[in-house]
Amino acid sequence: MKWETNKTIINAHLEHLFGRKIMANAKNYTDEMVSIMKTEYQENPSRTTVDSLAKQFGKTTRSIIAKLSREGVYVAQPRTTKSGEPVIAKIQYVNALSAHFGVELPTLVKSGKQDLSALAEVLGLTVVAK
Repeated sequence: MKWETNKTIINAHLEHLFGRKIMANAKNYTDEMVSIMKTEYQENPSRTTVDSLAKQFGKTTRSIIAKLSREGVYVAQPRTTKSGEPVIAKIQYVNALSAHFGVELPTLVKSGKQDLSALAEVLGLTVVAK
């Protein structure tokens, strides 16, 4: 009971200082909404499902993704280039080249990605995205 009294006093002081009341944390999503979101997303885990859920509940897609993440359901979509290929980091090219030559090449990361890609292609190396 003492904590509740202190909390009330603190809130009154904050209201006086900042001119606004401290509101109780309102739930953005009801349990029913969360259940529907989880079910629909697990049936079809894609960005289109997230977009339709956002429209259905009047929320942003980022809000839906955050809620699904907190619920442990959301699966991040793999990053792709404009052509639809998976993104390969320069360090992955450098690691493949280092393994091929058996030498550490730490400063090779400073090279351009196109040059690293061309070198890996000439050597016949297969570099896969993580």
